[in-house]
Amino acid sequence: MNVRNPIIPITCALVGLAVAGAVAPPALADHGHSSGKHQPKGELVRIVREATARFHDVAVAEAEGYQLHFGCVSADDAGAMGLHYVNMALVGDGELHADRPEIVIYEPLPGGRLRLVGADYLVLTEDWHARNGAAPPELVGQLLHLFHSPNRFGLPDFYTLHVWAWKKNPSGTFVNWHPEVSCEAFDGQAH
Repeated sequence: MNVRNPIIPITCALVGLAVAGAVAPPALADHGHSSGKHQPKGELVRIVREATARFHDVAVAEAEGYQLHFGCVSADDAGAMGLHYVNMALVGDGELHADRPEIVIYEPLPGGRLRLVGADYLVLTEDWHARNGAAPPELVGQLLHLFHSPNRFGLPDFYTLHVWAWKKNPSGTFVNWHPEVSCEAFDGQAH
């Protein structure tokens, strides 16, 4: 597994946000109004599509505070995650809202073009548990995945949920890796 051409390290920024967030008032996750009832997986995909449709143009995402972090994330045998455009203000708030993903994901294409393929929700474990107790976070009935530290991103423990809303993933809608996403066309530049 490798991260090709990391652009901007955010470890210090996230750690600083975690420390700053420790004094913020408690906040609950937006569970998509699931109230403990099972929600069909299509509901979260619908919400992500509505929330991110305007980001097919990466310039719109950048204008709304999303910036490329980590370069293009790929794995030798599992495919890739692609380019993560992160909104640090949303990561720093320690909350999760289905209609406001912390990250939008793009696949690099030849000629420097980018294709929107999905969204990613991310909350630092420390922030989540300080506000919500021991239960892991969920959005519209989908549990987030726990990434322990140390990890390839240099982040403290965090929860994440990829939603492949714009490019069907044969491995599953909510898995971390997409076997049909590639970093081959990534030239190391934000576009």
